[in-house]
Amino acid sequence: MNVLAFASRKGGAGKSTLVAHLAAHMHKPTRPCLLIDDDPQGSLTLWNELRGQASLPLKIVKRGIGQIVKKAKQKGVEWVLIDTPPKSSASVVEAIEAATLVIIPCRPGLFDIDAVQETIALARQARTPYAVVFNAAPPKREHLEAPAVWMARKCREVPVWGGQITHRASFSLALTGDEDVKGYEADAGAAGEINGLWSAIEKSVAVIRGAREKAAMHRLAA
Repeated sequence: MNVLAFASRKGGAGKSTLVAHLAAHMHKPTRPCLLIDDDPQGSLTLWNELRGQASLPLKIVKRGIGQIVKKAKQKGVEWVLIDTPPKSSASVVEAIEAATLVIIPCRPGLFDIDAVQETIALARQARTPYAVVFNAAPPKREHLEAPAVWMARKCREVPVWGGQITHRASFSLALTGDEDVKGYEADAGAAGEINGLWSAIEKSVAVIRGAREKAAMHRLAA
């Protein structure tokens, strides 16, 4: 089983929106997912409730994330996505420790890049791989990144996903309409970005799991 923790100390980074769109993109009968909403704002829970019969499996928690993840694994859940609150807390640490990969949404700006350092420190302390994802970024022009984006990539030495999630009305409007961008007015650009992020996550997790299995084999051999 693979666990993705979406964490950022800075509010407004777009964690809940990103979790919702990725979960809707990922979940299918052959790839069961579980959402864990640890954010007191409950945005992810609200969106999921509005989906009615199309709602995804979701657990609301304050503590005990590790136990929920363990039970999900026993039930055959393949992917767990955890939405965390915009602050440092014991539950955020617990989510990061339980994660296969920590996704840190971040707007492309100096103050935002600086704010992710605390989350990065928590991931490093837990020895959990992490990646920063530029969210709500200015649109590209003729396939070139906006100056704000490429300058943000140079601000601090942090691993940043090579793509971006552009600031688009369809991301928020689709959630208001109980949907995701894949089914909202055929917004190919938005759906393509979510698909690109999912592909990158899938490849990263495969590499992480391969490295862990290799390390485990070395320990057994020793």
